[in-house]
Amino acid sequence: MFLRARPVEFEALKPIVVLNKDDAEDIGVKALDRVELFFNKVRLTAIVNISQRMIPMGEVGLYSSVQERLKANFGDKIRVIASETPESLLFIRKKMRGKILTNKEIHKIIEDVVEQTLSAVEITSFVISLYNHEMTTGEVAALSMAMATTGRTLRLKNRVIFDKHSIGGVPGDKTSMLLVPTVAAAGLTIPKTSSRSITSPAGTADRVECLCPVDLKMNEIRRVVEKTNGCMVWGGGVDLAPADDIFIQIEYPLSIDPMLLPSVMSKKKAVNADYIVIDIPTGRAVKIKSIEEAQSLGHRFIDLGKRLGMTVECVSTFGEQPIGYGIGPALEAREALQIAQTGRGPEDIIEKVTHLSSVLLDFKNIKNSKQKALDMIRNGKTWKKMKQIIAAQGGDPDIKPEDIELGGKIISIKSSVSGKVFWVNNNSIAQIAKVAGAPKDKGAGILLHKKLNDKVRRGETLFEIFADKRYKLNRALRLSKELNIMGVGKDYEMVLAEIPEEEEQKYFILER
Repeated sequence: MFLRARPVEFEALKPIVVLNKDDAEDIGVKALDRVELFFNKVRLTAIVNISQRMIPMGEVGLYSSVQERLKANFGDKIRVIASETPESLLFIRKKMRGKILTNKEIHKIIEDVVEQTLSAVEITSFVISLYNHEMTTGEVAALSMAMATTGRTLRLKNRVIFDKHSIGGVPGDKTSMLLVPTVAAAGLTIPKTSSRSITSPAGTADRVECLCPVDLKMNEIRRVVEKTNGCMVWGGGVDLAPADDIFIQIEYPLSIDPMLLPSVMSKKKAVNADYIVIDIPTGRAVKIKSIEEAQSLGHRFIDLGKRLGMTVECVSTFGEQPIGYGIGPALEAREALQIAQTGRGPEDIIEKVTHLSSVLLDFKNIKNSKQKALDMIRNGKTWKKMKQIIAAQGGDPDIKPEDIELGGKIISIKSSVSGKVFWVNNNSIAQIAKVAGAPKDKGAGILLHKKLNDKVRRGETLFEIFADKRYKLNRALRLSKELNIMGVGKDYEMVLAEIPEEEEQKYFILER
C-alpha cells in the first residue's frame, strides 16, 4: 500500500509511524506491530501506533527520526507493508523460558536492538529475562562481544591499550581525572571513554567537561591519544556499544542491573583494551556490600576478560563515604585540578589514584609502581600531562581551579551536637546534590567539611550545598532535613538515631 507522508512533531528513540485505523486493518497490522517503509531506495522498519482522528486515511504519520532517515517531505508517496516478526523475538522468548542462548542468537538480538527493529516491550522482556534467569559466563561473553561489534571501535596502530573502569556508586569519585594523566605520563596508552551521569551527581564526562570538550568524534579521539597517550572523553558520542544505552533506559526505571558485566566489558572491547583495572567500591550504601561480594564479582570480570582476550585485575575500594570533599561536576573538577597543580590533596583520592594506577603500571612491569605514580603527582608530571590532554581536546591548558564557576546560591548545614563523624550516607548525599541541580547545573553540588572520624564541635559546618537557582537550593535544604546524612556522636555513645516506623525508600544506583 502507498501512503502519503505526513511529518508529525513527535520525538522517539525508536522509529515510529502512526497509521489510520482503517489503513492499519487493510495492511494487516495492529498497535506495536511492525511495518516496512520504502522510499528513495531506503528501507526502514518502524513500530506502529494507531489513530483514527490524528492521521487521515491514505496518510502515514512519520515521527521525526523516521522522516530524517527517509528524507521524506509532506505528501511524498511511501510504500508501507506489514513486516515479518523478527527472528530475534523467538530467541527472547527462549530466554524468557530460562533456556541458554547460542552466540548467534545473542548476536541477532543485539543486532535488532541496535537497528531498532524491536519494540520497547520486547527489549524490556529480554532485560527482565536476564534478570530472572541470569546468564552463563558464555552468554555474558557473547553478549559483550555482540554489543561491541554492533557499534564503532577505536583502533590505534601498534599500541598496547590500558584502561580503567569503576562500577560506581560513590559520590565525588574523580579518580579517573587524575589516573589518566598519571598513567599516560608513565608512557602507557589509555584512551578513557566515560559516561555521563545516570543516577549520580556527576559522571566522569560531566566532570571533565568543566575543563575541556568531551564530545569528540572518533578521528579526534585518535588524534588526541596519538599526541598525548591519553584522553578523557564521552563514550556516548562515538557510538561505542550503542545497545548499552538502550538497555540502560530499560534498567533504570525498573531498578535492576543485569547487564553490568557485558555493559562494562563491551565498551572496553570497543576500544580494544588489552589490560584493565576494575574498581569495585565496597560498602553499605553502594552496590557491593561486602568483600565477599566484591571477590565474587571480581572473579567474574577476570574470567570474562580471559574469554574476550583481555587481562583484567579487580580492586575492592573503600565505599563508605564520598571520595574527596567535592560532589558535583564543578566542585569535583576544581578538586582534581587543584591536586594536579599542587601535587597535594585529600589522602583518600591520592591513595586510590596511586593504587589503581600502580595496577596498570604493574602490567608493564614498571618497578615501584605505586611510588612512581605518587612521584608523578608530586613532581608535576601528572599536571603537565593533564594540561596536554586538556589542550588537545580543545580546552584551556592554563585553567585554574577558581576559573571553574560554582553555583551562586549557597547554604551551610551545621552540626547540632559535638562529637565525631561515625558514618556518612552516600545515597543521601547523592540525592541532595542531584536535587540541588547536579549534574545538569555544573556548579551545583555539595562540598563536605567533615568526613569519617573527623571531630565536630556544635555549630560547626558539616557541608555546604551549592545551587544555581534559589528554588533548587530550597528543595535540597528541605531534603537534607529529611534524610540521614551523617552520624555525629561521642565515643561509646550507643544510640546514634531512632529508627522511623516507615522504611526509607532506597536510592537505586546505576552507573557505567
